[in-house]
Amino acid sequence: MTSDTRQISLQVNGEIRTCSPQISLPALLEQMGMNPRLVAVEYNGEILHRQFWENTQMQEGDRLEIVTIVGGG
Repeated sequence: MTSDTRQISLQVNGEIRTCSPQISLPALLEQMGMNPRLVAVEYNGEILHRQFWENTQMQEGDRLEIVTIVGGG
């Protein structure tokens, strides 16, 4: 049994990050220490609606902008 140790590079909020190929967006957010329920995500220049997150797998060169939602009055 061989272990797949390949990594892909993404741009997240302007910084290069690496992750496992084909990781889902919610898994990536959790890996980064973010609560998926408290962020909005722009994926390759488009706002990505939450209903599509689970089926969105990261690819080499993807660009993400992640904004934390802050409550207040």
